[in-house]
Amino acid sequence: MLFAVRMDVDIPRDLDPEVREDLVAREKAYCRELQKSGEWVHIWRCVGQYANISVFDVADNEALHQILWNLPLFPYLTLDVTALARHPSDLAPTSSRKT
Repeated sequence: MLFAVRMDVDIPRDLDPEVREDLVAREKAYCRELQKSGEWVHIWRCVGQYANISVFDVADNEALHQILWNLPLFPYLTLDVTALARHPSDLAPTSSRKT
């Protein structure tokens, strides 16, 4: 199943800098691990904001839920999740897609 997820990040400004650095490093490593596995298909930065829009390709709602809850930055995220379905006007080839 494909999902688009907007993630707005709001790390408290008074968070210890070492804690912040560790959180961001763990988030980056986790994101890369999920990209390599094919579950985190795309990640785009929202220009001028500490936010991104990502596309996940996972087995089901529960799989996405587990991924999101395990994000190191989860306590500082506002998430907006949208389930996606193929659009009949999409010209992209379907042979390279998992779903």
